[in-house]
Amino acid sequence: MKIGLALGSGSSRGWSHIGIIKALIDMGIEPDVVCGTSIGALVGASYVSNNLDKLEVWVCSLTKFKLVKYFEIKASLNGFIDKKKLQEFLNEYVSENSSLIEDLPKKYASVATEIATGREVWITNGSILDAVWASISLPGLFPAINKDDQWLVDGGLVNPVPVSVCRALGADVVIAVNLNSDIVGKHFNKTKRPVKNKEADVFSKISGFVKKYSDWEFRSTVDEDKDEEVDNAPNLIDAIANSINIAQDRITRSRIAGDPPDILLTPKLSHIGLLDFHRAKEAIAEGRQCVERVKEEINYLFKKT
Repeated sequence: MKIGLALGSGSSRGWSHIGIIKALIDMGIEPDVVCGTSIGALVGASYVSNNLDKLEVWVCSLTKFKLVKYFEIKASLNGFIDKKKLQEFLNEYVSENSSLIEDLPKKYASVATEIATGREVWITNGSILDAVWASISLPGLFPAINKDDQWLVDGGLVNPVPVSVCRALGADVVIAVNLNSDIVGKHFNKTKRPVKNKEADVFSKISGFVKKYSDWEFRSTVDEDKDEEVDNAPNLIDAIANSINIAQDRITRSRIAGDPPDILLTPKLSHIGLLDFHRAKEAIAEGRQCVERVKEEINYLFKKT
């Protein structure tokens, strides 16, 4: 019996995949097929490349100060991520540039979206890192990636939890991880805040954020002569985050209803925001706890005692 693991999209909440994979291994369950979307593609690639332990150590060492170094401001609007630094990270903790999917000991696939047509693209051969890059290209943070004459972006736009890909690659039983089950609207701050007139340009705000290394919120502003208290309207990152959350939640519900996995894991991660990559320890711990909550169901499925 071939076991498939479908690792879903969810940005920083995806570090919980590390805890889930390790908890399953502790139970004696190791997947034969690993398919991932977005952050799921990244963690999945690290696992099948035997780099998961290294990845866990590194993500648990992340702080806001370290994380902000991966951001840069570009007038071209191609995205806020420093691709050179991210490439170095992927080479060290995910896979080497020369590694190919077809040489892996397990079957692996990532999911991306062709931006011109909205078509779902499964990447099942070629460079592992190219497959990861294509799947994690979250609009607004990353530029689209060109692969095989197709411009590709985040696979979460079309298939946030790739159960169908696992089955297509031969999995008899699929364990799926949905990171978006309880997040819609949960991360907005409903309190009021002072609004200032000096930084109306969003790029000015982001630049200030990068220089100070301290304020982990991009705040929207209005043009007023004096400070005033206003309702906390969604800022740029909040708007992007919740828009993606809503889309992925609705798509996930539809896809899972049409092709349900044998086991569905739903870690509780609503308290972790889109860019809270420095909260890896919390996410990983919840991943392990999520597996523990359905341990009896998993044991029953695999007839373990």
